[in-house]
Amino acid sequence: MKLPPLKALPVFEAVARLNSFSLAADELAVSQSAISHQIKQLETYLGEQLFWRNGRTLSLTDEGRQYLDGISTALLQIERASEQLLGHEESRLRLSVFSSFAVRWLVPRLPDLQRLHPQVELSLEMSIESPVLSDRVADCFITIHKESPAYSYELLYVERLFPVCSQDYWQKMRRELGRESAEAETLPLSTDDISQFPLLSTHSIFDKTAGDWQAWYKAVDASIPKHANVQHFSHMLLALEAARFHQGIVLTNDYMLSTTKDSEDFVRLPCHLVMTGDEFYFAWKTSRRKERGLQLLRKWLLDEAISSGLRSA
Repeated sequence: MKLPPLKALPVFEAVARLNSFSLAADELAVSQSAISHQIKQLETYLGEQLFWRNGRTLSLTDEGRQYLDGISTALLQIERASEQLLGHEESRLRLSVFSSFAVRWLVPRLPDLQRLHPQVELSLEMSIESPVLSDRVADCFITIHKESPAYSYELLYVERLFPVCSQDYWQKMRRELGRESAEAETLPLSTDDISQFPLLSTHSIFDKTAGDWQAWYKAVDASIPKHANVQHFSHMLLALEAARFHQGIVLTNDYMLSTTKDSEDFVRLPCHLVMTGDEFYFAWKTSRRKERGLQLLRKWLLDEAISSGLRSA
């Protein structure tokens, strides 16, 4: 078996992760010259330059990035295997997750994860867009893309949008629409009914102005009336908060209303829904599939998705 200088591998991983020779030296409790020597030894063995050095700026070369992706997994597997043999059950996992999914669905459920699996130490990495699947970013991901063949995927949720408003705003709507009787409360609202009130729109869902409401109207072969008052927000979290404070009607999804408090604050209007085309997956590197921490987290997420109604059994 022909192996590279093994002492240099954790040094290379630390420098690449911290993007600094000096910080890596502090973490590994060695001198900066020792770090430089190990990196130079590894580059000589590989015959490739792993870092670009420009004054104080340090960055991985393409070859360095490719090498890091390969050895990071191997080093983690060595660490996990050693911990299991030593009887240490702790599993430290970095989960990259969309900010809205984390805030509205995942974080309220974390005490349950800690109670059931105290050996799993979960660190959340917030992302606005779907991140690149790589050990450099996180150990596992909640993503809407299934592009990397090196990863396995578990479906958690197929996104759909439906209109909601606050409890107080619903009473206002009923008065103005003449639906104050108990019998009229559950009668379907038409697109014309909805357009009489401010439409709170989230730009980030379809990445275009009023794209969410355009899709909702299009689902029943209609379009947004010219007289409609559309108010624009960059993110669903903002639009939903505006609706919470009685400012209009917002299109939201299931995980945004997954807690008891949210279900009490909002009313889901008797209207049609629209599918966005996005599917949310829990993703983990297939080569790490036997790690107990990943197995526990995958099963817990799936159980929670089923019990909360995000997906069927």
